[in-house]
Amino acid sequence: MAPSPHNPTRQAAASLLSAVLDRHRALEEALDALPALEPRDKAAAHRLASAVLRRLGTLDAVLEPFLRREPPAPARLALRIGAADLLLLGTPPHAAVSAAVDLAPKPLAGLVNAVLRRVAAAGPAAIEELDGERLDTPPWLWSSWHAAYGPAVRAIARAHRDPAPLDLSLLPGTAPPEGATILPTGTARLPAGTRFADLPGMAEGGFWAQDAAAALPARLLAVRPGERVLDLCAAPGGKTAQLAAAGARVAAVEKDARRATRLRENLARLHLEAEVVEADALSWSPAERFDAVLLDAPCTATGTIRRHPDVPFLKRASDVHGLAALQRQLLEAAARLLAPGGRLVFATCSLQPEEGEAHFAAAASLGLEPDPIREEELPGLAAALTPEGALRTRPDLWAEQGGMDGFFAARFRSRPAS
Repeated sequence: MAPSPHNPTRQAAASLLSAVLDRHRALEEALDALPALEPRDKAAAHRLASAVLRRLGTLDAVLEPFLRREPPAPARLALRIGAADLLLLGTPPHAAVSAAVDLAPKPLAGLVNAVLRRVAAAGPAAIEELDGERLDTPPWLWSSWHAAYGPAVRAIARAHRDPAPLDLSLLPGTAPPEGATILPTGTARLPAGTRFADLPGMAEGGFWAQDAAAALPARLLAVRPGERVLDLCAAPGGKTAQLAAAGARVAAVEKDARRATRLRENLARLHLEAEVVEADALSWSPAERFDAVLLDAPCTATGTIRRHPDVPFLKRASDVHGLAALQRQLLEAAARLLAPGGRLVFATCSLQPEEGEAHFAAAASLGLEPDPIREEELPGLAAALTPEGALRTRPDLWAEQGGMDGFFAARFRSRPAS
């Protein structure tokens, strides 16, 4: 669907939503594939599409009483965008209804106009009476999170409603950008909607975008200058940058050639050095083993929904089992690459216990001994430490500061040489 000259933002938003909901394509990939748009229009389209994805269940529930039957797909798309404009983004009713009508094919324009005028008349009260947390969370995720976290499932779902702030990791000695808040773990945080590319000093290096939770696994590895350190599944390179900035000699392994290129580009912008290896971590066999290994394994990424609202529409419950099996294989490979007495941090950006806590017990069979995380290592995050000494962050933690991604991380040591 090509953007229309008279309404590029909403046409582009419709294209993005169709890519995610109909073709199961990642939102960022669809954004990159859009025809040329002004950066401002592109950002606005992304914001509108993200708002629809975050509150899709609620928007459909608002529309339902005004529909006699399921509308054709183009009308449903226009109605969702119009309802988001009206109820979530504060667009004036006339502008929101008119723009949505323009999106719909002419035979459906009357339907879109009539329904959205009724939604506009109902106003924001139309969503206040609904159970938005349940409506906006796929049932399989709700069931999983309720089993794992109990009543906190509602706080997790609520945290997914709003866009995440922009978090930055800073190179030593770099001053944070103006207006940033420094979190207890050292991350610099800027308000949601801040464009990374527009930050003064971005091109010169000194900082990179990295959620506060995503910065914790490398911190827990506590590397020392000169140590030989391995970062497995390393792209896009935020954790590699942390390790290199600490003075370690880093080998960063990435299977995907395109992502490896991005990793090299990011390191070059930051003026950091690491050996980038394009290889499958499951079969790669280096000449020597490593003092420390960081494995941030591929996962369902359900901990990143604040930043990637397309995840609930791209992942299924069946994906969890397959990815958990891959994570176990990668953990075995990481253990083999660790020198005797070395340290290993295993992490996933998933809220699913099968992709986190379930691996903790299995590590013992790989010759890995737990190295519990201590409260003083993570200021302000005592609530994120599990009884076993692992880390479990959730989107509802640090709610007053803007939340954080959901991560699991556990630290181990290999047995010393006899």
